[in-house]
Amino acid sequence: MLQVETGFSFQKNDVNSKTNLLPSTLWKYGFNENFELRLITEFASEKFNVETITGFNPILVGCKIKIAEENGVFPKTSFIGHVSLPNVASTAFITDYFAPEFLFVMQHTLSEKFSLSYNLGAEWDGFTPEPTFIYTVATGYSITEKLGSYIELFGFAPQNNEANHNFDGGITYLISTNFMLDLSSGFGISENAPDNYFALGFSFRL
Repeated sequence: MLQVETGFSFQKNDVNSKTNLLPSTLWKYGFNENFELRLITEFASEKFNVETITGFNPILVGCKIKIAEENGVFPKTSFIGHVSLPNVASTAFITDYFAPEFLFVMQHTLSEKFSLSYNLGAEWDGFTPEPTFIYTVATGYSITEKLGSYIELFGFAPQNNEANHNFDGGITYLISTNFMLDLSSGFGISENAPDNYFALGFSFRL
C-alpha cells in the first residue's frame, strides 16, 4: 500500500519568531507487514521579527522495520530511521552534512479503547556532530469506532544544551477505511520550549 499523511502546522516559538509547515507530508510505501519505505517533504516558512524565509527543508528518506509483535508485558516494537539529503532543499535550508535520525517505537494495548506508546531516539541537525535525543510518551483512547483521541508528552535533549519539554493532544476522525482527518494542538512546558502550536491534516492510502 501507499499511504500519505499530510498536514499544516503553525508554531509560535516566542514573541519574535514563528515556524510554519505548509505542508509537511510523509509518504509511506509498505512492501509487506514488516517493512516500509518512507519519504518526508516539508515546505517551511520561518519568520523572525519582520524577516520571513520560505522554502523546502532537506528531503528525508528512510524506512520502518517491525521488530516484534506485542506479547504480554513486551510491547509491539518497530524501528524508524531517516537521513536528510543536505542539497535536496531550497537554498535557504541547505545543510552542511547528511543528517540521520532514528526512533524505537513501542506500543502497549491496555484495553479495547486504551493504548500506551512511547518512543526513544536521536536526531542530528546537519550542521554539527552533536545529537539531540528525543522521547515521546502518549496515551490513545478510542471514543467511538471512527473518533479517536490522544494526549502526549514529548521532548528534545541536545547533547550540550538544556532539554525542552512539550505537551499536546489531538483527535482523529476516520471518514472511511482509507481516509482520516486529524486535529492537534500543544504548548511548551519548559522555558526554552516553543510557546504553542496548532496543526490540522489528513491521511489516505491506496
